[in-house]
Amino acid sequence: MKKLIAILGILFIGITGFAQNKNAKATIEVDGVCGMCKERIEKASIKAKGVKSATWNVETHQLDLIYNEGKTDLTKIQQSIADTGHDTQDIKAKDEIYEKIDPCCRYRDQQVIDDHKPGAE
Repeated sequence: MKKLIAILGILFIGITGFAQNKNAKATIEVDGVCGMCKERIEKASIKAKGVKSATWNVETHQLDLIYNEGKTDLTKIQQSIADTGHDTQDIKAKDEIYEKIDPCCRYRDQQVIDDHKPGAE
């Protein structure tokens, strides 16, 4: 009986070791100004292998992520976003990529930012 309990205990420890949650949560800042930016940022995040969830807030510029740390990291995710033309807190998009995004999404242009403020027409 003691051997059976010992074996079951070892199996339980082994199984729980393999079942550990490798998902991490993070919030990063990403520049953008509109719903089209939101779609582009979230899609670029999900394209990074291992990202389970990505939700970007237009008003706060915060991107909430859930990702598998065993498959990716924040640098890879931010690079994927920068490769679509959006600056992140750590990686700036290349100018030639930024210039390819829709003119209404040019978040580096103060006039575009002003145009997207609530009440602006």
